[in-house]
Amino acid sequence: MKKIWMLPVLLLGATGSLLAQEEAKKTLTISGYAEVYYQQDFNNPKSNTRPGFVYSHNRNNEVSLNLGLIKATYETQNTRANLGIGVGSYMNANYMAEPGVLKNIYEANIGIKLSKTHNLWLDAGIFPSHIGFESAISADCYTLTRSIMAENSPYFETGAKLSYGTTNGQWNMAVFILNGWQRIQRMDGNTTPAFGHQLTFRPSDKITLNSSSFIGNDFPESERRMRYFHNLYGQFQVSDQFALIAGFDIGTQQKAKGSSKYSTWYAPALIAKYSPSEKISMAARGEYYHDQDGVIISSGTANGFQTLGASVNIDYQILPNIVWRTEFKNLRSKDAVFATRGEKMKKGNSSLITALAVRF
Repeated sequence: MKKIWMLPVLLLGATGSLLAQEEAKKTLTISGYAEVYYQQDFNNPKSNTRPGFVYSHNRNNEVSLNLGLIKATYETQNTRANLGIGVGSYMNANYMAEPGVLKNIYEANIGIKLSKTHNLWLDAGIFPSHIGFESAISADCYTLTRSIMAENSPYFETGAKLSYGTTNGQWNMAVFILNGWQRIQRMDGNTTPAFGHQLTFRPSDKITLNSSSFIGNDFPESERRMRYFHNLYGQFQVSDQFALIAGFDIGTQQKAKGSSKYSTWYAPALIAKYSPSEKISMAARGEYYHDQDGVIISSGTANGFQTLGASVNIDYQILPNIVWRTEFKNLRSKDAVFATRGEKMKKGNSSLITALAVRF
């Protein structure tokens, strides 16, 4: 009788063990993203690479992979980790300064929860940038291509962050210590860490307000120049069909080591999105980028890079995980900064791009 009584107990224990294993499996998630595009620059330049201030979708007149990404996410109550490996023209352009296999690391970080009762975390590794409202995942953005302000602020960063989120989800705060301005490895000869902050306020599920900053030197010590940068944006879900994002970047950097003179650049952007149905959405973007001293975008012209941009975008959701996107963009600069087929430069540039993106 004793052996018969123990049998269901053993079976129950085995079942519990299996359930525990199943629960453990659920903490690990594998996902992927791929985006293929074709782009035509109507200036028809000799180079198949878009202007130097474009880093995402930067190949012209060819079918190209912008980003192919495989990502593993692990999460338990007290730990979390992310590992993403990427390929494509986005990775080639943005990770050019990184050595070896680091060129293909989209994300790699580990986090530990520091409090049993509060949402307080310490994370370290390689992260998507805490700056801006546009990411490398185009399907998460209102428009197919990135704004000039997004292209010329960090897409990724390396370091450690201490973050805290309130229990009601309205406030999220983080402070960062970083290796530099969009770097995995710190530049040789640079011994100074960089710092940053992020403060996000969501008074409702329809409004997001965000403030992010970067403070640091991104040069060797022999050329040390402090950079101070701030990004501010608001995202508003006005109705089920209409959404709006307004953003503003401003930065300043010492003109020389030890100098009291600074160069300043700034960039406003406004994006509106209208979704008349579940399958179709349209977006329009207006933007301006002013970098007269060429701190971020060096044009070598008298007035530096002062460029106004406008674009229109339409998306068609083929399947829940597949979207077809098309965008027309026009840029107009104060100086002739855009290449053509010949030696002559032009003040204007128009392009048409179409892409197919899939999540899995």
